[in-house]
Amino acid sequence: MSTPHPSSDFERLVNSGVVAVMRGADADTIIDVAQALHDGGVTAYEITADNPDAMALIEEVSASFSADEAIVGAGTVLEDTTARRAIERGAEFVVSPTFDAGVVETCNRYGTLVAPGVLTPTEALDAYEAGADVVKVFPASSIGPGHLSSIAGPLPQIPLMPTGGIDADNVSDYIEAGAAVVGAGSAIMDADAIAAGDFEAITETARAFTREIEQARSD
Repeated sequence: MSTPHPSSDFERLVNSGVVAVMRGADADTIIDVAQALHDGGVTAYEITADNPDAMALIEEVSASFSADEAIVGAGTVLEDTTARRAIERGAEFVVSPTFDAGVVETCNRYGTLVAPGVLTPTEALDAYEAGADVVKVFPASSIGPGHLSSIAGPLPQIPLMPTGGIDADNVSDYIEAGAAVVGAGSAIMDADAIAAGDFEAITETARAFTREIEQARSD
């Protein structure tokens, strides 16, 4: 039997509205970037496992915020060994681009939120019945919000997190289509702004995301 995760973890993930996918994050700037996102209202950070020193970065960002300020997780987790290492270093959620039963089982065992990647209704239900807390609908840009609503319609019990190609201009479409939360990478993690040390630009983009999400949720 899986260990239930604290409901507050799920609520913190969803309340952020958007999970910032921190792929290629740099140790010298990651805290500044996370703080800039936080200042813009984005409080969920996914540090991908293909980052150099990803586990150390997870630990560092986790230590920079209290539990009520932010939730930090690991992304691009492909197998159970990486999932366990991430959890040991402080990851509060684990995201995968695909559905691997071992990753889900490991996260369930340690009471950690898990969001495997799916594309179809069958995959979404299989992952959810295996113990997923959220299913990552990926790549969202290939299918659009109409596909998301087609999954949410018959499967309203499954929290959906579309990821891939989502920006401040289309995020409201995905929320209105049934997304519980979205994942965003380059659209919210502007590489040029980070390289230039323009963290205020990151904050402004985060604010644009959160503003659109709040409006879509209130409609």
